[in-house]
Amino acid sequence: MGALNGRWQCWRSARTRSVSSTRHPAAWTVQPTDDPRSVILDPQLLWLYLGAVALLILTPGPDTFLVASTSATHGVRAGTLAALGVFCGCLVHVTLATTGISALIAASPWAFGILKMAGAAYLCWLGVLALRDAWRGHALGAGTSRPAVPADRSTLGLFLRGAVTNALNPKAAVFFVAFLPQFVEPSLGHTSLQLALLGMIFNVPGTLYLIGLAAVSGRATASLRRVPWVRRTLDAVVGVFFIGLAAHMVRAQAK
Repeated sequence: MGALNGRWQCWRSARTRSVSSTRHPAAWTVQPTDDPRSVILDPQLLWLYLGAVALLILTPGPDTFLVASTSATHGVRAGTLAALGVFCGCLVHVTLATTGISALIAASPWAFGILKMAGAAYLCWLGVLALRDAWRGHALGAGTSRPAVPADRSTLGLFLRGAVTNALNPKAAVFFVAFLPQFVEPSLGHTSLQLALLGMIFNVPGTLYLIGLAAVSGRATASLRRVPWVRRTLDAVVGVFFIGLAAHMVRAQAK
């Protein structure tokens, strides 16, 4: 009898807790919050930003030409390595923007001028290397069906070309300093995190686009690269373009 009474009391106690929980669900559920800080990015600004990013990615620039020309002259693998280098160069800009260093550089005329001149010098150097490749191909590849392969086309070298080209691109610095903040909502807080996310939203699709461009460019010119004079011509065109782009940057800085 005592055991029966004990079971009855346990059943009543369990039923009482169940009814109480049903009447007061707040005791065991998590209520939704309307705190705006729970949202990292403003949805309306994000949609506008995605549209702008799509247009910017499709707009040709030094990175685009570097990847396309590298894959056209040296194959898909070389272009892909250059694209991955561009990704890391863009990471540098994202880091500098989130820490406020990019704003300091842009606000300093001499610092921004040094960045421009360094970028122009590097593009000029790439142009000289391409012209050297064209000349060496003419000198070493003459009379052979196999084009001369430059010795500086190592994995690290191709990767660094993409990284340095992007890191020293003053337009990329201006983009992260002047463009990204337009899509940051200060009322949401964590502005550095917003800048970092916006930067990666631009960087990741842009890199995927460059890798796709490398695949298309490299495969489209695969048969042409086997012809010595075609490869020399491609190298020469790349060299002239980069030197001309460097000269344009110097003239713009001098104005």
